[in-house]
Amino acid sequence: MNLASLDLNLLVALDALLLEANVGRAAVRIGLSQPAASHALRRLRDVLGDPLLVRTGARMELTPRAQALRAPLAQALDQVRGLFMPDEFDAARSERRFRLMMPDLAVELLMPPLMKKLDAVAPGVRIDVVPWRGPAIFTAEFARTIDMVISIGDAFKGFHRQLLYTDSDALAVRRGHPAGARLKNKETFFQARHVAVIIRGQSEDLIDTWLRSKGQERRIALVVPSYIEALHVAARTDLVAFVPRRLIAALSKQLSLTTVAPPLDPGIDEQFMFYPTRAQMDPGSIWLRTIMLGIGKSLGRIDGKAPR
Repeated sequence: MNLASLDLNLLVALDALLLEANVGRAAVRIGLSQPAASHALRRLRDVLGDPLLVRTGARMELTPRAQALRAPLAQALDQVRGLFMPDEFDAARSERRFRLMMPDLAVELLMPPLMKKLDAVAPGVRIDVVPWRGPAIFTAEFARTIDMVISIGDAFKGFHRQLLYTDSDALAVRRGHPAGARLKNKETFFQARHVAVIIRGQSEDLIDTWLRSKGQERRIALVVPSYIEALHVAARTDLVAFVPRRLIAALSKQLSLTTVAPPLDPGIDEQFMFYPTRAQMDPGSIWLRTIMLGIGKSLGRIDGKAPR
């Protein structure tokens, strides 16, 4: 193939089509009209000699050739982007969009100070927070769209890890809860009805995984997909939420919650900041990471206990 005759914009269109497997969504992703995206698909079919997308019932599916192109095309485009990466990042003038993945508790703790900082030094920068997903469903294609992950653990392939802040778990109950401080007692704790948090990509609440390792099991009355939902439920019922202490403190006044020390101590939670290896030297990524580390430092550390 004569590369001089190839419109390299077609590679960008191909990347979007392979990611979305939908002409309309691909058009939105790269800022084209749907007719223009359809025209690009026709040209790609001619160039590659393959239909790439075929209709199966009401949806479009990638052909085997298209599936095989996804990884090498993604790598090639990342390398091309690196050729044009600026040596500096002008935060005051930038209109860059960063995509961050984190659980709701990190949004509650980190986004208000981050946005306050950006309002002052980078008003044109946009932050898109996407729902947290576990390593098991953190696909390579999805990872390419993410600039930063806030999470526990160390299982995000292709990402570097830095400790951001530490936390510990405590019990959250509404003010005036009939058990109140008696929840510090093991018997009262295990008799209480609990709201568990099972977020996307997990099979159970991490607290219950830890309790089981100790041969214990609590009484779960409700399961919700986020920590903030658990706190809202605890604030309006007699259910008990066993959640990160910093989150309770952040919302205790607003929701009229009380923090109670648990009778069993699960130790320290370590929250990490993950950033992609491909962005290690990217000035914009370095700038954002520096700000996030400053916010993490401002939260302080909870010392004296072993990590869970």
